[in-house]
Amino acid sequence: MLGAIARALEERDQTQGHGDRVATLAEPVAARLGWDAQRLSMLRFSAPLHDIGKIAVRRDVLRKPGPLSELELAEIRRHPRAGASLVLSLRYGIRALPYVLFHHERWDGTGYPSRMAGAAIPVEARLLAVADAFDAMTSARPYRAAMSTECALEEVCRCAGTQFDPAVAELFLDVWGPLAVDLPAAV
Repeated sequence: MLGAIARALEERDQTQGHGDRVATLAEPVAARLGWDAQRLSMLRFSAPLHDIGKIAVRRDVLRKPGPLSELELAEIRRHPRAGASLVLSLRYGIRALPYVLFHHERWDGTGYPSRMAGAAIPVEARLLAVADAFDAMTSARPYRAAMSTECALEEVCRCAGTQFDPAVAELFLDVWGPLAVDLPAAV
C-alpha cells in the first residue's frame, strides 16, 4: 500500500519514477559495497519509499517554481520524520527506517533531520543520499532544468567529503561514471 502511495506522491510532485531510479542507481553501488541478497532486497523495497513523508508537504510547496521561504524549507525538512512514522507501520519498516529517516543527512553534519555526521549516518542512508541527489540533479524540477549527466557526476565528485560519504561517492562514480550513457533516464 505504501508503494502505491509513493507512486501517487511522485505524480503529485511531478517526480514520476524517482524512487525506482534511485533504487536502480544505488543497487550496483551496494553490490560493490558487498551487500548480500537480503540487504539488496531491502534496498529495492526501501528506496522507492524514501520520500513517502512528502505526503505531509503541501502540493504548492512541492511544485513551487522559485526559491522556498524559510517556513517552506522547514516544511520540506519534516518529510523524513513523517515518512519514518509511515514506514514503521510496515512489517519490515524498522529495516527501511535508515533509508527514509536519514537520506538527507550530510557527511559534514549539516543535513537533516538529526544533523548526524560521518560514519554515524547509517550506510544505507549514505548510499541513498548520493543516488537520490544524482537523480534529483538529472531530473527537471519546477524550479530548475535538469542538469546534464556529466555535470551531475562532477557535482557528486565535488560534494564528496561534505554532502556525501567520500567512499560511497567514489564507488558511485566508479560504477556510473564510465556508463554515463546507460544511466536510468528521468521522465
